[in-house]
Amino acid sequence: MHKKHQGKIQTTSLVPLKTIHDLSLAYTPGVAAVSSKIANDKKEAMSLTMKGRTIAVVSDGSAVLGLGNIGPEAALPVMEGKAALFKEFANLDSVPIVLDTQDTEEIIKIVKAIAPGFGGINLEDIAAPRCFEVERRLIKELDIPVMHDDQHGTAIVVLAGLKNALKIVKKDIKDVHITFNGAGAAATATIDLLIHAGATPKNIVALDTKGIIHTIRTDLNTDKKGLAELTNGRGISGDLAVAMKDADVFIGMSKGDVVNAAMVNSMADKPIIFALANPDPEIKYDDAKKTKAAVVGTGRSDFPNQINNVLAFPGIFKGALAAKATKITTAMKLAAADAIANAVPKSALAKGIIVPPALDRNIANLVARAVAKAAKNN
Repeated sequence: MHKKHQGKIQTTSLVPLKTIHDLSLAYTPGVAAVSSKIANDKKEAMSLTMKGRTIAVVSDGSAVLGLGNIGPEAALPVMEGKAALFKEFANLDSVPIVLDTQDTEEIIKIVKAIAPGFGGINLEDIAAPRCFEVERRLIKELDIPVMHDDQHGTAIVVLAGLKNALKIVKKDIKDVHITFNGAGAAATATIDLLIHAGATPKNIVALDTKGIIHTIRTDLNTDKKGLAELTNGRGISGDLAVAMKDADVFIGMSKGDVVNAAMVNSMADKPIIFALANPDPEIKYDDAKKTKAAVVGTGRSDFPNQINNVLAFPGIFKGALAAKATKITTAMKLAAADAIANAVPKSALAKGIIVPPALDRNIANLVARAVAKAAKNN
């Protein structure tokens, strides 16, 4: 597919260019009137140019899928795919932009410089902890919505799935103990959003490659120190097997085959398993289903309950642009998660389906309406 079409997206004209009159309207001299109007009021660019419906999809190629730091050229096919999804699900145009730098300040400077041409910035596949600072600064310094989808798109869909999974097992989010394997960008953002949704911080335990994140550890960076102070109320230390014992929920954002049946069976009654590493999950779906797990979610499209960002990001940006929002707030993210969760009918939920299908064309509009409403209520 990629070679046949030489990529996945293209630029097309929305106006005819067949006559001299057409040319005079689309380009010189007619375009001068539009440029003059925008020069007098920059906000006019949102309705008179592509800016109001176009997203920049920006990556430095440092954390691409499960492939790692593979560079800008190799990241381009992923950014093209993201642009195709924006168009397909939200009818938003987007431009893949891959940067030949992994310097935090340079990334921020470049994105700020190109921002006037876009209605929003979707950061993609930028490694932690650099992605935190890049996103924080751009949100602060730009007047258009900025979101690192690897963090917040994932967090939103995880929260939506967890809300419905908890309905199935009849547990309350404030009471459950949640174990995260992984403490990178997606896990950190998900922990934050779950807490805003009512999860008890001290009931959360997170692990990185060296084990449970704990205040006694001396090897933690600034972000992980904050996580240690916020979570792990029982003060446990050790490996994943320790962290999973008696937990109600396991959320994996790490690597494949690190969880076995005994670890799942050591969890609390009716445990929820979200093994989201892709393509190889922390525990294979079929293996997890043979345990006492009540609900199993995955990051793969070939198994049920796929936690897929495509359920979130098209509608989030569509809603933000519709509301003329300058930022994507926590309230907007929570509204998006509710919209996704509520899109699953009760009859389907009873069968263990916790999120809508990734190809459901209605979800982006549902999310967009919820996000726009939340933006206007802020």
